[in-house]
Amino acid sequence: MHSELEPDRATRTLWAKGVLDYLDDFIDGLPDAPASWDGSTAATTTAPPGAGPRPLAGLMTEVATAVAAAVETAGPGYLAYFPAGGLYSSVLGELLAQTVNRYTGVAATAPGLVGLEQSVVRWLCDQFRLPSPAGGLITSGASIATLTALHAARVDRLDQPDPRATIYVTEHTHHCVAKAARIAGCTDAQLRVVSVDAELRMDVDAARTAIGRDRADGRRPFLIVGTAGSTSTGTVDPLRRIAALAAEESLWFHVDGAYGGGFQLTEYGRTLLDGAELADSITFDPHKSLFLPYGTGVLLVRDEQTLRSAFSAGGDYLQDLVDDPGLPDYADLGPELTRDSRGLRLWLPLQLHGVDAFRSALEEKLELARWAYDELRADPHLDVPLRPDLTVIVAHSVAGDDATRRLLERVNAGRRVFLSSTRLAGRNAIRLCVLSHRTHRDRVEEGVEAIRAAARRS
Repeated sequence: MHSELEPDRATRTLWAKGVLDYLDDFIDGLPDAPASWDGSTAATTTAPPGAGPRPLAGLMTEVATAVAAAVETAGPGYLAYFPAGGLYSSVLGELLAQTVNRYTGVAATAPGLVGLEQSVVRWLCDQFRLPSPAGGLITSGASIATLTALHAARVDRLDQPDPRATIYVTEHTHHCVAKAARIAGCTDAQLRVVSVDAELRMDVDAARTAIGRDRADGRRPFLIVGTAGSTSTGTVDPLRRIAALAAEESLWFHVDGAYGGGFQLTEYGRTLLDGAELADSITFDPHKSLFLPYGTGVLLVRDEQTLRSAFSAGGDYLQDLVDDPGLPDYADLGPELTRDSRGLRLWLPLQLHGVDAFRSALEEKLELARWAYDELRADPHLDVPLRPDLTVIVAHSVAGDDATRRLLERVNAGRRVFLSSTRLAGRNAIRLCVLSHRTHRDRVEEGVEAIRAAARRS
């Protein structure tokens, strides 16, 4: 029986060619595309769907207009926040996953694809040198991964919500931790902001003092967060020392490696992230430091059973499913029941390119960031206070906050590179992050020269 929702092969081929031709032109045009949107291209305001079909060509024109009305996050000039280049090989993996449309919340319905996804999770556990009971799952990003970890930590250490429970972070801990705590029922009064040292790393002695004070006041410390690459500066906390404190105090140790986790593939990164292997949980965004499309996160835990204890649930309608002792039911490891098959967007790029290609690209970004730091630090118009741990460089205009703000505006107005900003110790700072797989020496040199020229004018 014919269905208008099931196009024939000729139509599918025609549609696919229309979309893929646009994507090929888009990717080929990225080196020359403006790094930011100047507002001159109006965002698409489309009419609601009608009763009948519309030709794909007209729809693609609307899509192209909508795509153009944006900061060019896929291009080589995007040096703001954390670039996510969107590897084409990962896009193909996602096309495969969405077309075959397997349900992976439980292993019994798609054991082949769950096994494939689990092979990626196990490989990541090995990269972080986690022990054999370790496990985890691929999420939509580190925010959901953090919420999942926080709930697991609370169940493991407290059993149930407790208004006396306390969590330890710094001012540079990503705000998704505080957000996850609120969603999980904690108040802001249960979050302890520990001071940092001159290099913006957690002051472990201050954390120890805060924990002792809270215990004396009858509170129940249960979670401490170490950051492996802060958003503002890319700084890595002293993870091994935090791990030792967590062990002394019987706290759950969480490592936020959303940005820095991918650098674990490099020798430098493994040294910098020393102590992450002692964590109870690690969040990591492959859409940052593995160059994958947005919406790709990972949660790893030291003991997979801690997730199962926190999230496992059942129902009579699941009685037909047969457990596979060799594969996890991802619905038992996190809050999602319905989930797409997420493994292919990681598995296919790693297999197609090989791990060495990712390692080499990460090492290139580290080297480019060091070069940019040295160049900017030598400029008398700039104050560049921190040697980068990873690939983020921050700088102030020596002429003050207003000049720093003008500097950022002038650089971004050129539209060859796009930077972001932050505040450090109450001062405005421009922020440059080298992370896209499409960003190479030529564009970083352009960015550095644009900053120097703007700094002279500020």
